Amino acid sequence: MSEILLEARNLTKYFPVTKGVIFSKQIGAIKAVDGISFTINRGETFGLVGESGCGKTTTSRLILLLEKITRGTLLFEGTDISQMPLTEFDRYRASVQAVFQDPYSSLSPRMKVGNIIAEPIVINDNLGLKEIRERVALLLGVVGLRKDADELYPHEFSGGQRQRIAIARALAPDPSLIILDEPVSALDVSIRAQIMNLLRDIQIKMHTTFLLIAHDLAVVKHMSNRIGVMYLGKLVEVAESEELYSRPVHPYTQALLSAALPSHPDIARKMIILPGEVPSPLNPPAGCRFHPRCFKTTAICSQQIPSLKKISPNHLVACHMDS
Repeated sequence: MSEILLEARNLTKYFPVTKGVIFSKQIGAIKAVDGISFTINRGETFGLVGESGCGKTTTSRLILLLEKITRGTLLFEGTDISQMPLTEFDRYRASVQAVFQDPYSSLSPRMKVGNIIAEPIVINDNLGLKEIRERVALLLGVVGLRKDADELYPHEFSGGQRQRIAIARALAPDPSLIILDEPVSALDVSIRAQIMNLLRDIQIKMHTTFLLIAHDLAVVKHMSNRIGVMYLGKLVEVAESEELYSRPVHPYTQALLSAALPSHPDIARKMIILPGEVPSPLNPPAGCRFHPRCFKTTAICSQQIPSLKKISPNHLVACHMDS
């Protein structure tokens, strides 16, 4: 049985919307993440997909503690992070790292690469200067860069090389979980496969766990063991990668996959065109969030929120059609 590294229970994030400057008054809330529950097993890649604004990045920011949780619980190795003592809290921050979409904006242009990679080691580990230099050199080798790259600045590298530096920095404190937020979307197509294969090799060698956030379904399929599909702050389907792509159940997942490019140009695929636009998270629809655009909607869909239920041992769906 797989060991659960991180578990979210009813994870919720509302952003207040106010009116007025001096005497501001809250008039509503943007429901960015609205009561989602999922687990990430140690050593796996859990993919999170959905349209822009569905809550993927907000979820990652909650895990990184960059946003305060409105409601719900995050358990890391079985411990509620809100109840952690300060010493354990610092360990959690070191154990959960991130690689962001744009490697250039996430790397300080005033710091040499060696110092960028060394910084989290200096903060989190009590190592001597020689040991730090050795670890930096090791990490540069792990990500496929020369040892003398530590004396250069980020602007002296290509986009793909800068992302390798960002990966090395994330690996520096020896984390248990790395959040990959659109890690290849800003790169040239020719470089994307190299970075994805690098990440998979690192996972095998270093037993690292990944939370992959992406809108490119081909990237998610290539890298993920399990996938969660989000729509307007809700998880609508969670399944193993192969099963989700071969047997999508939720109407939104079916529409999302129908819009993806097939693996071969000769494969015939019927595209599902969804009517309308994604509703506002400030005033989401009652009942199922997806029902105004759904091609299988019934009366109950507009009245009752479907819960995420198992339809097979590793496949969960939030849909009245399958309850």
